[in-house]
Amino acid sequence: MIQNLKRIRDGQKDSLATKNLVPNQSVYGEELLQLEDEEYRLWNPLRSKLSTAILLGAKTIPELYQKKIIYLGASHGTTVSHVSDLVGNDGLIFAVEFSGRAAREFVAKCSSRKNIIPIVEDARTFWAYRGIFGRVDVVYCDIAQPDQTKIAISNCKAYLNIGGTLMLIVKARSIDVAENPNTIFQQEESLLSNSGFLILEKIDLSPFHKAHLLIIAKYQGS
Repeated sequence: MIQNLKRIRDGQKDSLATKNLVPNQSVYGEELLQLEDEEYRLWNPLRSKLSTAILLGAKTIPELYQKKIIYLGASHGTTVSHVSDLVGNDGLIFAVEFSGRAAREFVAKCSSRKNIIPIVEDARTFWAYRGIFGRVDVVYCDIAQPDQTKIAISNCKAYLNIGGTLMLIVKARSIDVAENPNTIFQQEESLLSNSGFLILEKIDLSPFHKAHLLIIAKYQGS
């Protein structure tokens, strides 16, 4: 089990919760729970693709505690805040978001989380990032662009340790709205395999997130 994460029974279904890095504070109105004398934040799979993947039984999600992560597509900060809980005070997240409006909301919500460094940049222009130092252990990519996989690969080659993990959310409708999602998934998987990545696992995120696939891959260099 990933550190700082609990699977709990909520009525007739399983739910996830992350140990709150900033006690007594919610980020987006999520429920705060007392579990074994610790405060946790309920992690809704409808609002987080990573939560969905874990609930659906993903087996190769890397341990995030104390790790350095680049998060591409931070958006309003929902999933980033839970990843912040998982990495803990000794981990670090470089959270990249291009939209100024989303970034302002994200920064406001997560300002008390000292393990998050916000970067307002286009993930395509990875060379322009400010604040990233050294290599990272994980790249997490959740961006709605037709060239999303190529963007993830470029960031990995620039910043990810050899042997590090890429978690890529493939959004089929963002790549080609008319093509069969399974065809898109196979195409993006092949692109990764031909770019120095070993595919570890693929998790279809339906029905929570239709036409979305999480690919977990090990970066072997190129």
